[in-house]
Amino acid sequence: MPHQNFASSTPNSNPVAVLPMLSIAPAQVIRSKGCLEQSGAVIARYGHRPLIVGGENSNQLLTERLQPAIAQYQLAIASASYSPDCSEASLTRLQEAVATHQADLIIGTGGGKSLDAAKLLAYRCGLPIITIPTSAATCAAWTALSNIYSDQGAFLYDVPLPKCPDVLILDYDLIQTAPQRTLVAGIGDAIAKWYEASVSSGHSEQTLIIAAVQQARVLRDLLFQKSAQALASPGGEVWQEVVDATVLLAGVIGGLGGAQCRTVAAHAVHNGLTHLLAAHDTLHGEKVAYGILVQLRLEEMLQGNQLAASARQQLLKFYSEIGLPQNLMDLGLETVTLGELYHAAEIACAPNSDIHRLPFTVVPEQLMAAMVSTTAPVESRRSGVDQGGVVKETSEVLDAATA
Repeated sequence: MPHQNFASSTPNSNPVAVLPMLSIAPAQVIRSKGCLEQSGAVIARYGHRPLIVGGENSNQLLTERLQPAIAQYQLAIASASYSPDCSEASLTRLQEAVATHQADLIIGTGGGKSLDAAKLLAYRCGLPIITIPTSAATCAAWTALSNIYSDQGAFLYDVPLPKCPDVLILDYDLIQTAPQRTLVAGIGDAIAKWYEASVSSGHSEQTLIIAAVQQARVLRDLLFQKSAQALASPGGEVWQEVVDATVLLAGVIGGLGGAQCRTVAAHAVHNGLTHLLAAHDTLHGEKVAYGILVQLRLEEMLQGNQLAASARQQLLKFYSEIGLPQNLMDLGLETVTLGELYHAAEIACAPNSDIHRLPFTVVPEQLMAAMVSTTAPVESRRSGVDQGGVVKETSEVLDAATA
């Protein structure tokens, strides 16, 4: 079920729903240290019987921190887990929980998958949605989009939503409770915006897409400049700025640019990897960060692009500094078989995949060659590599990988 169009499934056949619409930002963003404990009035404005949707740990953590709001505004709170994944089966159970609790508001908390489940649940139930991320691993708290997975964690399709969340509450104290690895992953997911948007939409003449691409460049530069310092001083001012970059600014870019500058090969590689059981221990942003290297390697191999080669070397140095994965071994996939790798590459190259936003054709064998050579040294090459050379290099790389 690729790329569901919300306009065709909007309840009551509202004619406004079929008009071109932009979902750029949440209606309200609240951010500061400790703001969660002071958010009771905001929550009560949208409902008094909220259902908290997240993982078991994040649900418990949020419920504890909302105790002052619960007491002051007499909120009747219930919680439900999205486990085992943001899947259709989980959403069916969550809709039953909404009915049982007679919820009038959904509060999504946790990481990307739980927030995606909460957003889609709210839309399907016609309820307002407040997102409260517990980590800075993705921009899911911001966006009008939900990714759907199988119960086993394999990416299936995405669902564009008619609006961003009603409120996003970014409490830096809450974010700081997450492992530092989650922020590192968020940096990987956010920095991909430039490498994907510049390829898919860098030549656009549309005002908002130009703005999105340029913001993606600014986001990349901010992360290059501030990430190492932020990770060295958790909770500090620079750390907060990087959290803003991964959760908020990354969301702005997706809102302004839309699907056409949101994802290209890096996210397609992520989607393929989710179909490998061994990859499930790595975070979304870690797979995406690796996928950026794969995308750049494709540009080197299939276009002879020396700028891509230089960008890959720059990223490898940056990844080394902050701890992002550089190759399959770093993703815990050192024992992956060629058959498994081909399966992931085949999914990443499916007809409806975002990898086809690249300005050249990619087949699974070429993608596999890029996937096993993300740390290859840069070689001087002429532009416009002929197909015979590409086939030869692909064969050589795969032979070396299996030697």
